[in-house]
Amino acid sequence: MKIVVHDTASAMLDLLQRPLAERPDALREILRPLQTVMSTVGDVDLVEMHHRGSGFRTDREDPRYLSAVRQMQDAGVWSRIEDSLTAAWERISGSVPGIGHAETVHVVLVLGDPDDDHLTVRSAGYFGMGGFPGAIHLLMWPTGTSLQKIGHAAAHELHHNVRYANVAWNPMTVTVGEHVVAEGLAEAFVRELAGEQAMGPWSQTLTGAALDDAYRRITTDIDLAGMQHLTPYVLGDGTARRMGQQPVGLPDFAGYAVGLRIVDAHLKASGLTAAQSTALPAREILANAGVPTRA
Repeated sequence: MKIVVHDTASAMLDLLQRPLAERPDALREILRPLQTVMSTVGDVDLVEMHHRGSGFRTDREDPRYLSAVRQMQDAGVWSRIEDSLTAAWERISGSVPGIGHAETVHVVLVLGDPDDDHLTVRSAGYFGMGGFPGAIHLLMWPTGTSLQKIGHAAAHELHHNVRYANVAWNPMTVTVGEHVVAEGLAEAFVRELAGEQAMGPWSQTLTGAALDDAYRRITTDIDLAGMQHLTPYVLGDGTARRMGQQPVGLPDFAGYAVGLRIVDAHLKASGLTAAQSTALPAREILANAGVPTRA
């Protein structure tokens, strides 16, 4: 696997010094490495996706943006992402020789919107998307947490990237079970690589009785299929409302914490690691964890 971490720092610094009218096209060029991969799900306007997905605004001046990018450069964010991804791929490929993967994975990190609560409050300033083999899209606003953990988020997304080069993802048939298992596996993988402190806030904030309640709610609907139904089960009601989907009574990122509980039960029962489990079918992981499914 060839991992290409694009120098979006230089490109963003250039964009932020251009007139506003030129910035959408400059952003489109920054995001261009994602275009071929994202086109597999339809005609995607990457600039619109960026704005809807907590990215920095191209339609207004904001004096915070330039200093934020420079802060990320000073912190060595891009090189740390590359180092983390290299270590992640070495662990996966060493654990599952011959596992399927994209020949090249393009990694694009862009600045987030500091006024977007989904990014700065719910997600502690960073998150990513890596479920399309061949591309990883990372977003961050520099905070103490995001600067420390963005490389680990990249490893989380690489686990998804390799999983979905081996496990079919059909938006019409994908289930709650598949999605929460994938998130649990990716978080367990980060823990294997770099320790519990490297894990994201998504799987760590829900504990105790609230986690027990979420586990019961999610496992009851574990076979529910269709991407249009999954957001509240994985990301919680707040994000579901933001995306115009129906809430189901779950807190933020409930699916991550529940997925990690399921994966931990699977790891204990099977003796496997999260790296070794990268391409396992969700039904096998759920069965090992004692979660009944119709499949």
